[in-house]
Amino acid sequence: MIFTGSSVLRDTITMLLAGGQGERLYPLTAHRSKPSVPFGGKYRIIDFALSNCLNSGLRKTYVLTQYKSDSLNQHIFEAWSIFNPELGEFIYSVPPQRKLNNDWYLGTANAIWQNFNLLDKKAKWVLILSGDHIYKMDYLKMLQYHIDNKAELSIGCMDVPKDEASRFGIIGVNSSYDVESFIEKPSAPPEIPDKPGSSFVNMGIYVFNISVLKEVFSEMENKKIKSQDFGKDVIPYMLKQNMNLKAYMFYDENRKVKPYWKDIGTIESYFAANMDLISITPEFNFYDSDWPMRTYQFQYPPAKTVSHEGERVGRTLNSLICDGCIVSGGLVERSLLSPNVKVNSYSYITDSIILNNCNIGRHARIRRAIIDKNVNVPEHYEIGFDLEGDKKKFTVTENGIVVIPKNAVLPV
Repeated sequence: MIFTGSSVLRDTITMLLAGGQGERLYPLTAHRSKPSVPFGGKYRIIDFALSNCLNSGLRKTYVLTQYKSDSLNQHIFEAWSIFNPELGEFIYSVPPQRKLNNDWYLGTANAIWQNFNLLDKKAKWVLILSGDHIYKMDYLKMLQYHIDNKAELSIGCMDVPKDEASRFGIIGVNSSYDVESFIEKPSAPPEIPDKPGSSFVNMGIYVFNISVLKEVFSEMENKKIKSQDFGKDVIPYMLKQNMNLKAYMFYDENRKVKPYWKDIGTIESYFAANMDLISITPEFNFYDSDWPMRTYQFQYPPAKTVSHEGERVGRTLNSLICDGCIVSGGLVERSLLSPNVKVNSYSYITDSIILNNCNIGRHARIRRAIIDKNVNVPEHYEIGFDLEGDKKKFTVTENGIVVIPKNAVLPV
């Protein structure tokens, strides 16, 4: 049955899971949850899923928060208060409230079950997303696929080479993309029938019929079967009940040869994904007017470089420089400067990520570092040139990336 896009969108509610602790991103997650970690100069990780919703036409979204949600709640209020409740549009931040018992959210499925009362009785479908991933996707296409195939659950899947698939949760399918198995990190991943050598990775994107999901939760509760997580509990249960589960192949709106979907799980992957953005042809395309990425825009003046005579020349080379930045007589190369960063004379920054409101003192030198917000780097200070010394003061990864936490006062 063919539905018009508007009717599908009216009958769909989005539940975005944004409570991730992001322990492997510490100290960037010392004061914030993983979805609110800054990315790409001026964005937050959650902005990508929310921008996908906006570009897909979805206007009814609940963001389920949990750990260290102050920063995330503020960002959602400032950047995403753009919908009109009079028209049935909204985006609400929902903290855990122990509605069913005394437990916090115990997993992805439990978070949905605890907030099932939010699903409008008139709605037919629920789109469940993670706020931890960076990608571009038109969710309306997946919703239409779900409806056309009369599925009870559709799972967003990305094909990856079989020899790389053992690191993920893998969906086994037949030639019609009916889901036959879900295996967590298998040693021998099942192949996609029409793509030999490739396997389907579970992206954590789900479309459920709301009525079916309610029945499944109720059955599992009555049978005293654990239903905390979709991948570990709910999907295997539905498979055993021979329900109609379909795999939806990820169609990338990024429009590059290789599909882009990143789970920024570690400092190393975070650093690499940011550094890719300054390459000549980055894997992720921010400069696509057909699929704009939204975030909060600070009311800062344009970035500027201040040139002087002799060695005091403000220069930025192969870098992303956000509004409010001033590079005054210093050199910045292959780096990202978030809004309102000041780089003073004779300083040198290379291969680094400098977040909002940092001040880099005169003659300071910084290499392969991530400096979180509101840090003042004193004059003549060096970061990234003496890793053994840095390890005594900061977090340093195995590959030598120095990470300085938000609001840090640097030891001399």
